[in-house]
Amino acid sequence: MFSLLRPAALTDAPAVAALLNEIDLVEIGRPETDVHSVEAELRHPEVDLRRDSWLAFDGDRPVVYGLLWDESGGERVDMDHYVLPDRQEEGLLVLAAMEARALEKARENGADRAVVHLNLNARPTTDVSLLRERGWSVVRRHHVLHRGLNRAADRPPRAPAGVRMRPCAEEADRRRVHELFQAAFAEHFDFHPRRYQQWLHDVDAAGLDWSLVWIAATDDAGDCGFLMARDDREAMGWIPAVGVLREARGRGLAGLLLRHAFAAFAARGRDTVGLGVDTSNATGAPALYARHGMTLHYAVDTWEAVLR
Repeated sequence: MFSLLRPAALTDAPAVAALLNEIDLVEIGRPETDVHSVEAELRHPEVDLRRDSWLAFDGDRPVVYGLLWDESGGERVDMDHYVLPDRQEEGLLVLAAMEARALEKARENGADRAVVHLNLNARPTTDVSLLRERGWSVVRRHHVLHRGLNRAADRPPRAPAGVRMRPCAEEADRRRVHELFQAAFAEHFDFHPRRYQQWLHDVDAAGLDWSLVWIAATDDAGDCGFLMARDDREAMGWIPAVGVLREARGRGLAGLLLRHAFAAFAARGRDTVGLGVDTSNATGAPALYARHGMTLHYAVDTWEAVLR
């Protein structure tokens, strides 16, 4: 049994990252969690750490970590829950507390139920039979893909006639990327509309190198696509989002943006790039990434519970 259960604090970020990397080793074979990513989650303005975070310790060692947030303003609530393989009892106690808080949060929003989502590795350290016993079920699967990079082979692509790309250099460009993001992902699974300032927190804009964010435009459609990339992960270069407006799809813009990002990462000396994709994505994204040499790194399942 744990010796201490308390809310997390920003100063706990290194300890939380250590716990998540211990879980990474079990689930995917190597540590891939950075401290700054944990700090960004703990700093999220829609998280009240006193009420929406949990840390269980065995002595000084964290064994369970939970974080809960609400972007819908209604019944939909999201949570992260991580537990070491041999600490399922403590994990279950934390999960029960998180479910209670999720329902409380939804009721504060005026809803009579909470629809809670939890993303877990497809082969998680969590004993999923405990989730099923509590009414949880898998409703979606995502793949984390990766691809090797080569400075000689991954050269900047030439844009076809009538297509232009520009980096996100000015504040106006950043606001334009926000608009394109909201429009391109509006019909995607679990999308919640976000105002500009909320979105900046979502993408951890304070730590984002905006020179790795590009906008694609065409002569006839204007600004119609974007790609966001990050070079602050130790494990690999990362592409959080690629989007093209519906009316401009099928013209090769997403592939052009991808190749541009590959070249930028390769020029910086990166040897691997990764991204996540919804396997049920209706825009053809999984096939696009496969055509560009991206292969499965690991799978993530979205679990859902409806709490009343």
